[in-house]
Amino acid sequence: MDALKQIVTDCTKAELPKIEIGDTVKVHVWIKEGEKKRIQVFEGTVIAKKHGGISETFTVRRLAHGCGVERVFPIHSPNIDKVELVRNGRVRRSKLYYLRDRVGKAAKVRDTIR
Repeated sequence: MDALKQIVTDCTKAELPKIEIGDTVKVHVWIKEGEKKRIQVFEGTVIAKKHGGISETFTVRRLAHGCGVERVFPIHSPNIDKVELVRNGRVRRSKLYYLRDRVGKAAKVRDTIR
C-alpha cells in the first residue's frame, strides 16, 4: 500500500487550479501531432467536477459552430499546461447538465460581482 501512495504523491500536482462550477475557463492542453507538440486552448463553461484524489476531473462545455462540445479533463494530467479563469459564474447547483438542452442566451450563466 505504501508503494501505491508513493505513486499517487509523485503524480499529483502541487498547485491545483481554483475553479468552480459555472466558471468560464481557458484550458491549455498539450497536443501531439506526429513529432511536434503544441498547446491548444479549449475555452468553455465548467459544468461538472468529479472529486476523488488522483482521478479528479472537471468537464468543460462550449459551443463550436452551433454544436455543443464537451471535454473531460483530469486535473492531475501532465497534458494540461494551465487553467486560466476568465469569468466567475454564480450557480445554485453542482452539475449544470441542463445547459446541454439550451442554446444561445438561454445557455448563459450569471456572473458574480466581485
